[in-house]
Amino acid sequence: MADAALKMTDDAAAQPEFGMRSLRVLARLLDYPTAALQDAVDELIEALYVERRLPAMLRGDLMSWCQRISEADLLELQSDYVALFDKGRAHSLLLFEHVHGESRDRGQAMVDLIDEYRAAGFELDARELPDYLPLFLEYLSTRSEEEIGRWLGEIRHILALLTARLEERGADQALVTRALLALIGAEGDVEAQREAVVSETRDDTPEALDAVWEEEAVRFSAKSDEDCALQSAEGRRLAERKRAIQGEAVRILDPVDAAKKR
Repeated sequence: MADAALKMTDDAAAQPEFGMRSLRVLARLLDYPTAALQDAVDELIEALYVERRLPAMLRGDLMSWCQRISEADLLELQSDYVALFDKGRAHSLLLFEHVHGESRDRGQAMVDLIDEYRAAGFELDARELPDYLPLFLEYLSTRSEEEIGRWLGEIRHILALLTARLEERGADQALVTRALLALIGAEGDVEAQREAVVSETRDDTPEALDAVWEEEAVRFSAKSDEDCALQSAEGRRLAERKRAIQGEAVRILDPVDAAKKR
């Protein structure tokens, strides 16, 4: 597979190996497409097939997407990726941006997440923020099923929102976020977001991007952090929903259950 964004310290390397390779596959598929990704397609398909954690239909869709990636023009893949993820914030792969926006709370949340990585024996080995979803999935791929279930349960509201938005755009990347929800039996969460997403105003149009530039100029000249407190109503709702479900127990879908969901 492509190079990881996290590197193990000696202590982590000495620990027993566990976790799920499927999560590493999903991380690679959600990251910026490269020639290394195209070269690794057969390995990604094999990992999905052997582990069989996901429902058969979803697993098949992911394998088909892998095949399309290997046959596509790399520059087109990269151009489509930039258009989808680097314009506007609706599809941001930075988890805390959907909850905290640019507030100080986001900074503290990222510090806490870095501490989680270090406590597990990992250090960042790429110029990525710690809440970047592909990087976070790399970390989860080394954890126990209990930890994976707990973490995915805590971000399920973000995953459901991203899935609904990506599906609205017809983006293959929606398969990744839907697969993460499927692992904890939470695919139904997507429908709860559908109506709101359909009525959203796109934030990646030239007009929307111009408005963001103007807003940032105003914030840069602000004399206080008051603007940070004025986060979107959506962000506040997501934060409240996260607190409401934080203690909810979730279970990773095992291969037997996955086989039943065809």
